[in-house]
Order: sequence, then structure tokens, then C-alpha cells
Amino acid sequence: MSNFNWSASEKKIARRVYDEALHAELAEVMAEFKEKAAAAASPDDMWAVEEYLERKRREIDRKYDYRYSQLTFVFGYLLREGRIQEAQLTGLAEDRLSNIRLIASL
Repeated sequence: MSNFNWSASEKKIARRVYDEALHAELAEVMAEFKEKAAAAASPDDMWAVEEYLERKRREIDRKYDYRYSQLTFVFGYLLREGRIQEAQLTGLAEDRLSNIRLIASL
């Protein structure tokens, strides 16, 4: 199955798309964290910020997995969430793109 055999050019595309999506999501979390931390006025608010960060870290750790055997799923989820666009995946094998589209549609 070609989903496990990534060409050198596909690996470059995958790394770029993956890194861009991860960095963008981390930037969003950082901005929201700063906003929540600045608004914290009590110890309860402070612990709520900690809970927010823990939840976001778990979500990101579950979502972003840079193993080639998992990237088709990762890109499908990111496409469904609107974190990446299909055009960014141009250059990947058509059967891989079809699987990514299928996962995104679920």
C-alpha cells in the first residue's frame, strides 16, 4: 500500500504542511493562553488556565503524529478541521490524496 511508502518529494511536502499546521495551531493556543492569563483575577481563574493548557496539549498530542503510517489520517483530520487546504497537498500520490479526502469527509 502506497500510504506507507512516501517518496522523497512527498516527505518534503508532508513535513512542510505538517509543520505549518502545527505551528499555526500552537500560535492560536499561545494567543488564547495569553488572553486567558491576562484576564485571570483569582486563583480559580489561574487553575482554569492550567486546565485549558492541559486540555489543549492532550488534543494537540493526539492530533499531530508524524509517523508516515499515520500522516494520511492526520492530514484527513486537519483538512476536515480547515487547518490545511487540499491545495497544500499537491504533489502527493493520487491514491494518498483520495484516502485523505475520504478521511476528511467522515
